[in-house]
Amino acid sequence: RRGVWPKAGRGRQTVALRLFPPLWIAPRVWQTFARCLERHYHDLPCFCLHTEAQFLIHSPAMSISSPPTLILASTSPFRRELLARLGLPFQVHAPNCDETPRPEEAPQDLALRLSEAKARAVLAADPRQFAGALIIGSDQVAVCAGKRYGKPGSHAAAVAQLRELSGKCIHFFTGLCLLDTRTRNTEQKTEGTAHLASVTTRVRFRSLSEDEIERYLTREPAACHCAGSAKSEGLGIALIAKMEGDDPNALIGLPLIALCDLLRAAGVTVL
Repeated sequence: RRGVWPKAGRGRQTVALRLFPPLWIAPRVWQTFARCLERHYHDLPCFCLHTEAQFLIHSPAMSISSPPTLILASTSPFRRELLARLGLPFQVHAPNCDETPRPEEAPQDLALRLSEAKARAVLAADPRQFAGALIIGSDQVAVCAGKRYGKPGSHAAAVAQLRELSGKCIHFFTGLCLLDTRTRNTEQKTEGTAHLASVTTRVRFRSLSEDEIERYLTREPAACHCAGSAKSEGLGIALIAKMEGDDPNALIGLPLIALCDLLRAAGVTVL
């Protein structure tokens, strides 16, 4: 029934429709209905869709759009598993970027730079496809006594790493980037604005025997693909004597606490 609803428009002209009997209507149906109203009543400042159970106020100034697409710029199965914990739909795309450290680059700076580089590499691969998306990039650098420790890649290299790290304290620097492609960085003249966060985790390894190292790598072969050979979400927790940090997920490769903060700031409802 078409009429005027004075309060809803606060003095402005308003179209009000009352539906009888009360109906539950799926969100997509509401969106389609509201788009039809926009086409036929585009000159009106406000629409009020009313049932006995609820109101839905829509203004043409407020676009009816779905949440931005989330993209994980990583081939890591561990980061994919972590992001899946949030229960948000996302896509995975492999970044293609140079991860070579710069001369005298600090570990924390390297992790932050590479996390942004991964996100931007995915955007650069297909700017039209990823326009309007939020792209997540993350990188981790492990350092002990000034030496960097990356992913060993092989059983023999992992054995060598664990021998060196036995009984020592290692700092894991995890960089996080949320690249918002809905905006533009005017200072750097680049597409997308990068929002960065860094989380440091301090880990002390137990003193490990040769037998312990071999048994660990035999039972946890995926440790060869983890920085410092420490797969903390698995059997690697048995290597650790102490851990200090703001987010236990950061050691696995994706600091979820910091990511939730960045997503909320970008307008994504996590809960």
